[in-house]
Amino acid sequence: MLAHLGTRTLAGAVVVAGVVSLTFLLMRLAPGDPVARLLGPTATPAQLAIQRRVLGLDRPLAAQYAIWLGRFVRGDWGRSIATGRPVRALLGDAVPATLALVGTSLVLSYLLGLAVGAWQAGAGPRIDTALSITTVTLFALPGYWLGLMLVMAFTYWAHWLPAFGAAGLDADGLTLSSRLADRLRHFALPLATLTLIGVGGAARFVRGAMRDVMSQPFVRTAEAKGLTAFQVTRRHVARNASIPIITLIGLSLPALFSGAVFVEAVFAWPGVGRRLVEAVQARDYPVVMAATAVTAVLVVTGNLLTDLGVAWIDPRVRNGTRES
Repeated sequence: MLAHLGTRTLAGAVVVAGVVSLTFLLMRLAPGDPVARLLGPTATPAQLAIQRRVLGLDRPLAAQYAIWLGRFVRGDWGRSIATGRPVRALLGDAVPATLALVGTSLVLSYLLGLAVGAWQAGAGPRIDTALSITTVTLFALPGYWLGLMLVMAFTYWAHWLPAFGAAGLDADGLTLSSRLADRLRHFALPLATLTLIGVGGAARFVRGAMRDVMSQPFVRTAEAKGLTAFQVTRRHVARNASIPIITLIGLSLPALFSGAVFVEAVFAWPGVGRRLVEAVQARDYPVVMAATAVTAVLVVTGNLLTDLGVAWIDPRVRNGTRES
């Protein structure tokens, strides 16, 4: 088990390195000059050259990458070209908001997905078909489009929920309970957007996993012994179906983080995704690189935790005897 975990950790480090390297190359090849954006259209060629030299952008790409990587590993993430703030502080303020949004959405998506998928697995054809159409539709919807539709429905038509930001402009003057209620109201729409899409995918997978287990001979044996449907589901179906479901959680993390980027941009949610979109628009290289690295590390860490969860449930993985 330790050898397997070590191999997965090494593979995760390679993935992070590949993502960061590719991001560095693509950002340098993309059109747009961060120095020209910073100094404005009135800057002279001499001023542009001086600023590029100050920022180290006049060096060869390999040298720029090596310098950035060495500083990043030491904990020096540089300063934002657009704002001048330290990148660590800039992203440090944004990471909790992203983790709160993605983490809560992940929990709700799988709790609701388990419920809907389990209901589908044991339901009749009409209910199963209706729920299948609903879940497939939700899963296929683009996150930014669904977010805009929720804003139209709950903000502009119903006037129930705010559309942008994490708190109102008057939040500092509110009491503790009112401030908490205000934050929850701002949290509702971005959370609903990510959760609805996640529920669609989770329910489809849970339905398939449970139906696959329900067709196995040991389930029919348990039913023949006189166990009730609830006992069969709890003791045999749920436990065996949970292994691929936990694996799906790890596989869904990259999609969830990438979806959060667009959702945060739509709702002006102060997370890493919004910072990343703003940095890409400004060609703010240090922020883009650091945000990409942080997101890649979070995804790899989530996958490693998923491997540990599978090993905890399945003794064959712990003992290294599970067939590939």
